Amino acid sequence: MNRLANFCAGPASMPTAVLEKAQSELLNWRGTGASVMEISHRSADYIEIATKAEQDLRKLMNIGDDYAVLFLQGGAALQFSAIPLNLLNGGTADYLTTGTWSEKAYKEAKRYEALGLGRVNLVASGDGMDVPAVETWQLSEQASYFHYCPNETIHGVQIFETPKVNAPIVADFSSCILSEPINVNDFGVIYAGAQKNIGPAGLTLVIIRKDLLEQASAWCPNIMNYKNQLENDSMLNTPSTYAWYLSGLVFEWLLDNGGVEAIAKTNRAKAELLYRTIDESDFYSNKVNPKHRSIMNVPFQLANTELDKLFLDESKKAGLLNLKGHRVVGGMRASIYNAITLEQVQSLTEFMKAFEQKHG
Repeated sequence: MNRLANFCAGPASMPTAVLEKAQSELLNWRGTGASVMEISHRSADYIEIATKAEQDLRKLMNIGDDYAVLFLQGGAALQFSAIPLNLLNGGTADYLTTGTWSEKAYKEAKRYEALGLGRVNLVASGDGMDVPAVETWQLSEQASYFHYCPNETIHGVQIFETPKVNAPIVADFSSCILSEPINVNDFGVIYAGAQKNIGPAGLTLVIIRKDLLEQASAWCPNIMNYKNQLENDSMLNTPSTYAWYLSGLVFEWLLDNGGVEAIAKTNRAKAELLYRTIDESDFYSNKVNPKHRSIMNVPFQLANTELDKLFLDESKKAGLLNLKGHRVVGGMRASIYNAITLEQVQSLTEFMKAFEQKHG
């Protein structure tokens, strides 16, 4: 098997050990004679898979009983609608935008303002290279919730400290969940698309404080109503069964390797190595304020953009995949999620140095 270093922003690389276990169970899960993809989500076998996945996630993130954990569909983008439909209900929502995804969430929420469901307030807007200073934030006095994205995958901007606001905090953790410890109790809602650090695309986690489950608008569709989903064990309709199963294997893998605390140390080492390689060079650059550089998504530019295609061609030949930056930013981007090893990042930095020496 020739597994290469895949720096894709998502769907992202998954741990090889997880894929090998899934491969071994693919045709015959635990002697049932059927694949996990083929068994009913209502069966005792599948309920066991779903229950254990939730238990392991609660253990990894220290999630208390006062929070519901939902395994939903539709990606984080569906939550851009589900959140105001579940939480706004005639009040005011505060949105901080620091990049593409938080801006998309804000714009989607504004659609519900236009429908009369409540007011949506833009607290502050970043430029994709920094986070607006707290003293510039225009917070509402009694917001129904405060929304932000801790890590912007496209621009590589990360907010490491939880904002101090007087409203339930709603956070899009899609690209940084399980990358380092967080205090779940600081948040009203945490949501995350699975395809970065959790599992394959098709599954979305929502962790919500239970006292927030009674606020849904009458306009909220059944399938998007968090209370309805909790009462139906995230199975109001047929869930993404295989993605849920694979996510459970990832949770097991994390627990077996020391949990979130251990993976956070590796993630910091990977990011520090890559940023040091960039900063020590005149050939590469990263424009993000160093205080807010993402430890998951590292965009960088070549001084001579005419070399971009050659860099991508040669890096692919070297077994370093999917380094092309997002079209909004250009240049390169290395997404170094949990499944990316320190050794793979070392291979990337060695290639970068050799490329600079040859073409710089």
